[in-house]
Amino acid sequence: MRIVFAGTPEFAAQALRAIIVAGHDVALVLTQPDRPAGRGMALQPSPVKKLALEEGLEVFQPVTLKDGEAQTRIAAVGAEAMVVAAYGLILPRAVLDLPRFGCLNIHASLLPRWRGAAPIQRALLAGDAETGVCIMQMEAGLDTGPVLLRGAFPIAGDDTSATLHDRLAALGAQLVVAALERLPLPAEPQPADGVTYAQKIGKAEAQIDWSLSAAELDRHIRAFNPFPGAQAQFGGQTVKLWRAVPVDGSGEKGQILAVDRNSIVVACGSEALAVSELQKAGGKRLPVRDFLAGHPLKAGDRFDLPA
Repeated sequence: MRIVFAGTPEFAAQALRAIIVAGHDVALVLTQPDRPAGRGMALQPSPVKKLALEEGLEVFQPVTLKDGEAQTRIAAVGAEAMVVAAYGLILPRAVLDLPRFGCLNIHASLLPRWRGAAPIQRALLAGDAETGVCIMQMEAGLDTGPVLLRGAFPIAGDDTSATLHDRLAALGAQLVVAALERLPLPAEPQPADGVTYAQKIGKAEAQIDWSLSAAELDRHIRAFNPFPGAQAQFGGQTVKLWRAVPVDGSGEKGQILAVDRNSIVVACGSEALAVSELQKAGGKRLPVRDFLAGHPLKAGDRFDLPA
């Protein structure tokens, strides 16, 4: 099948790779313009662009799809379908209507739950028991289109946004290839009940509130791993918490109850959190024993409480 592919991050690159391996003719790849990154803030291509160039595919990086020039270039390809995965630009009706089989979106949630920008993090924060991927027929609304295929799996107690991302990316790649092989597929309208929206993650959300329960903070830490990292304050300094588990314990919120070479146990709104991996501002992620070598903490010390 002749395909236009639109995507930007690694999640999308995995789907593009699977489509190429399946033998489809990827006639044009759309991706976001190169962005400054790294210490030198040099312009960096997206993971999708890197893969497309490696495969000798034509790359198009418009800043918008709302102008006639961009739409004319996409139309000239004569694609039978367009696959969209974490692209980052809105597709206007003129683009949605171009391919014969329309535009298929790979969305990392079980729609209609978690429509929007950050479904992986929101599922973890909410304590969802499962997540998955939907291949959706795109329409003008935000993730409102009918579902063509879906797959699901349970969320494990130690899953982070990073581990879920990798499993969801692999599942999305598998499902979109299956969908392309079977087009046209029956479309299942999304139910009106159960709609939730996954708002974009803001850095301010990463701040730890020790008045929450240990179970909530465990999910909080896992949801913000790897980005932007759950942040606590100690003595006015930012410390990121990367790994922790709920344990029995009680005390003043934010108070360190016990310290050993494997964990720092901190009292929460209910129960306690045994933190095993931390990072000071400008430093590396460290296990507790290494962190304590440069930052001695002891029982009775207390993390700062949010203002």
